[in-house]
Amino acid sequence: MKKIILSVVTLAAITTFAQEKDSLQTKNVDEVVMTASRKKENIKEIPSSVTIVGEKQIQSQLTVNSDITSILQYTVPSLATSSGQTSNTGQTLRGRQVLVLIDGIPQSTPLRNGARDLRLIDPSVIERIEVIKGASSIYGNGADGGIINYITRKSNSDKKISGISQVGITGQPYGGTLGFRASQLLSGSFAKKFDYVASFAYERTGYMKDADGVNLSPTYSTAKMNNYNGMLKLGYNINDNQRIEASYIGYASKSDLNLGLKTGKYGLIPTIGEGEGKGLETTPQGTPRNHNFKVSYDNKNLWQGTALNVNLYLQDFRTVYGYSDTFLNGGQSNIISKKYGARVNLDTQLWNAKNSQGEVIYGVDFLNDQTVQKLEDGRYWTPDMDMTNIAPFMLVKIDLLKKLTIKGGLRYENMKVKVGDFNTLSTIKNDGTFTKSIFVTGGDLEYNALVANLGLRYNINPMINLFGSFSQAYSINELGRILRTSTSDTINNLETKPIIVNNYELGATGQITKWINYEITSYVSTSKLGATFIQSPDRALTIQRAPEVVYGVEGFVHFTPTRWINFGGSYSWMEGITSPKDDGDYSTKINNSRISAPKVLAYIQARPTQKLSVGLDMLHAFKQDRFDPNTKTGLYVYGEGEVPEYTVFNFKSSYEVNKNWKVSLGIENLFNTMYQPAIAWWAARDSDFNNSLGMRGTFMVEYKF
Repeated sequence: MKKIILSVVTLAAITTFAQEKDSLQTKNVDEVVMTASRKKENIKEIPSSVTIVGEKQIQSQLTVNSDITSILQYTVPSLATSSGQTSNTGQTLRGRQVLVLIDGIPQSTPLRNGARDLRLIDPSVIERIEVIKGASSIYGNGADGGIINYITRKSNSDKKISGISQVGITGQPYGGTLGFRASQLLSGSFAKKFDYVASFAYERTGYMKDADGVNLSPTYSTAKMNNYNGMLKLGYNINDNQRIEASYIGYASKSDLNLGLKTGKYGLIPTIGEGEGKGLETTPQGTPRNHNFKVSYDNKNLWQGTALNVNLYLQDFRTVYGYSDTFLNGGQSNIISKKYGARVNLDTQLWNAKNSQGEVIYGVDFLNDQTVQKLEDGRYWTPDMDMTNIAPFMLVKIDLLKKLTIKGGLRYENMKVKVGDFNTLSTIKNDGTFTKSIFVTGGDLEYNALVANLGLRYNINPMINLFGSFSQAYSINELGRILRTSTSDTINNLETKPIIVNNYELGATGQITKWINYEITSYVSTSKLGATFIQSPDRALTIQRAPEVVYGVEGFVHFTPTRWINFGGSYSWMEGITSPKDDGDYSTKINNSRISAPKVLAYIQARPTQKLSVGLDMLHAFKQDRFDPNTKTGLYVYGEGEVPEYTVFNFKSSYEVNKNWKVSLGIENLFNTMYQPAIAWWAARDSDFNNSLGMRGTFMVEYKF
């Protein structure tokens, strides 16, 4: 382990890095971050790597592709590339699962990871995206690789009403691909007491085709999809110190794609959509509901030196998958999840001197997560799982001489899961053997742990700021999948222990000159009992629970030589190893379903005139050849397929007609490159071998008032 940590730190010191930043927006090195400590703090005070995707970045990327998974793959270095589908399977952060939030409300379903959590909001309502990289327990279950928090827009206008209207069309140079999107945002305030934000967005996509004009696979397809997003946020300032806010954010997506499936041949012939017919599907694929309700109360001066924040929230989620024949009589499955939560945060100033200050943040979190996976005909694929999580926490933060920041905290996790009785589904394996349904007696599972974090940041001078941290995450990820493949008649005989991740990070950031800034980071994360999908001899997928180590490097460099141009890029690399027999032999690699290929992001953005902005983004994914095929069959098993390298360019431009009107044009896959997403290769299955989207343009008109 020591050798691994030393090798990563050494590699970090000699490698050139870059991170994609949308250009020609004002660089704000003092950006406020809320996610890292659940309170507003200067980014210079955070002793770990954080990526902030700002509003201008999001809007610029929106002119190319409205899919949030695509926006993230171009802006977050250590996030794996998108599959281009409704599922974000394989899009891990630093080789581990990520916890997705909307304004702090958890969207992920870690009890049964449905891989739909990244794509549950329209980018038009997002003010910024805060990505906290590395294991974190600050928001509870599921943040093994970090946190992605979508922060929605708030009212910043003194007008009673102001707004942004957007209308756009999308299309490819082939018939039937025309799509349409429209969004309306309204905001305002009254008498400095009441403020509001209201938004509605709708998008209708056309057929999605590859570089040769052939329909992409209908499995998890985003084609012929109706996407809806609504938001209403109401705030009232009781006085200078107190504020109450209530919000609702809703998202829905439904597909009416009527293509048949023509399965290809792995590595040779892509799986495509052709003809007509939905096959045996009776319910449209997609996410028919994702409702988020939140009420918050803030008091900046509860008593002298202490501030209070209370959040109450509810999330109601359902997603529908396509037809599957992996179980007897086949069918479509749903993941249904409801979360009820409350967070109480207290922030007490310990002292506040001229050159130093100290504070303690403390409180308690309550979360009830009810998740189940059921078939449309009522059969249970997983049992009902009802988790209650109560977690008190405390974080101490000390700033000395305006240079040194020390942060350390503890969180006590107490999780209780009630598992209902259920019958497993009868299955027919690939080798033709039949597995009968068995009755499994449910029961109560209880998990307790004390997790910690400790970080230090030393801002030596503008050119170099050093940071290092240790953080832990605690989760019971994929409990449902473990239970649904049970071969025991009682859950007490199953391996359902939680995943505890220890994350170590060391990095440096700074501004070399007024026009060059950079960050370089190395990390190692370990877990005594991880969770990885592997393929059994009969080619069925099972979950391997074994000790793991994931390590990597990442960083960015950003150049702004003049006011009218900037450019830069990012690099990320990772590796993962495991000891399946828990014997200390870490010679086995974690497969490619979690460990993504090295990735380079690069960009250039220019403003040749005051009104015109043009830019080019590049994504290069390197070749990933980490495993050998079976010597007898020549086939790869799931997760181990060799992934070829590919490079994609996106063009984006905008022209400000006047202070109210703006038009923009974006072209995705500018050179119409034929390639396949990484999952098509590493999954090593005929049905998953599909091409990526060919060239696609977006034209948008925007009106601000």
